[in-house]
Amino acid sequence: MSSRKDPETPAPASGFSRRGFIARVGIGGGALGTGLLENEAAAAPANVAGPGPVPITLNLNGKPVKLTVEPRVTLVDALRNYLDLTGAKRVCDRGTCGACTVIMGGKTVYACTVLAIDAQGKNIETIEGLAAGTALHPVSQAFWDNDAQQCGYCTPGFVMACKGFLDEHPNCTEEDVKHGLGGNLCRCGTYIGVRKAALQAAKTMKGATKNG
Repeated sequence: MSSRKDPETPAPASGFSRRGFIARVGIGGGALGTGLLENEAAAAPANVAGPGPVPITLNLNGKPVKLTVEPRVTLVDALRNYLDLTGAKRVCDRGTCGACTVIMGGKTVYACTVLAIDAQGKNIETIEGLAAGTALHPVSQAFWDNDAQQCGYCTPGFVMACKGFLDEHPNCTEEDVKHGLGGNLCRCGTYIGVRKAALQAAKTMKGATKNG
């Protein structure tokens, strides 16, 4: 009698069959290929982590403003998406371009790096609050006079950075301005016009201080 096993002889029920393994893999692959497993995962309810929206009050351009935001919302998103103040631009969202610059507590800050909830209790100045009625702020007027904007997308951030810089350095030189506004970027390359605008605004603001 031959000792060679019949290849069609089924394996014992308690053993491991290569054919059975391949069959099971084929079934699993079919489930993946038809999207059954993905659909089951998508249907599973997501676990929500973190606190929900909370009421906050921002002292914005001299007036208290109440709004409700999630604690993770940044100041620039609160201004743009909740208060419709779109002067501050959300560009890099990493604190490098300066397009979202505002003045908070007397200091220029990147609004994309500040949580709205942490800005409470501090006076926040945005470009929307610079004009006195129909009269432009000296910095805004100087930008206009010196053609210090091209596409204009970065201009609000530059104006606020310039205003904050001149508040602290009224007797600045062109070299001072160059370094003082180094945290703001302009893709159009209008840096020469910006520096001229800053120097003109410095003279105007000093004159207004003396006359006042």
